[in-house]
Amino acid sequence: MRVKQRLECVRTKNFLHALTLQNIRFAHRSWALSVDQMKNLKSLTQEFQLSLALADLTLLDGKWYVTHSGLMRLANRNRCAGIKTRLVRQFCDPESSRWVFCATVYKFRPSKGFMGFGDADPTNTSPLVRGAEMRVAETRAVNRALRKAYGIGLCSVEELGWLTNSPCPAGEKTQPVKPPNSNGSSNGQPKLRDRLCVLIRQHNLDPILVKAYAADFCGTPTLKEASRELVESFVSHLATCVKENRDGLVCKLNSYAQPVAVKL
Repeated sequence: MRVKQRLECVRTKNFLHALTLQNIRFAHRSWALSVDQMKNLKSLTQEFQLSLALADLTLLDGKWYVTHSGLMRLANRNRCAGIKTRLVRQFCDPESSRWVFCATVYKFRPSKGFMGFGDADPTNTSPLVRGAEMRVAETRAVNRALRKAYGIGLCSVEELGWLTNSPCPAGEKTQPVKPPNSNGSSNGQPKLRDRLCVLIRQHNLDPILVKAYAADFCGTPTLKEASRELVESFVSHLATCVKENRDGLVCKLNSYAQPVAVKL
């Protein structure tokens, strides 16, 4: 029995070591990480076995966020006994597409469960999911309950209302001061770079090809040299293309692939 336990321990250590190296390589290809961000990534990998390649994690505005798919895989690995959701009708308003859900996660059968709430309406969801606010609310509730059940302090991407860039109510729009040639943001909205990364992760696009396409779209040698207005236009264009015709977009991206030299 002891030999079997030792072998299992060795396998786990080897797996975590390989997963950590994989995450580090993947992160270096996608972002320029600080020392603290790298430490946090290693810690999250070791503790929760989250994979960047499988989109379990993503980096937004310099902070790590877990994804719904990552939480579901974590629950499956830990043999979660079940997830129960219910509509909180007293807080819902179907006419304004506002929905509130309560989710309960049962880590094992004889347990009281961990409860989480999630809400969604047109003001905190993306125009891309307009009409699906009920499903978004349920996903947010499930994410929160799973994070409580497995002790994950990270917020999930799906719980971020500002990530969806929902429009301001009429009469409340402001014109922020935009510095020239800046892809950042100083008005509380996510950086364009982070919005672009979310699209790439959510739709499993090749980041290198997307950057090449972006530079061509903006008419600049590299994406960094493009103005914020051009980058914002490209991000909107990419979101529309991936929604309406993902296969056509992938073909377009593949046209930017560098030909591989064949050695004779």
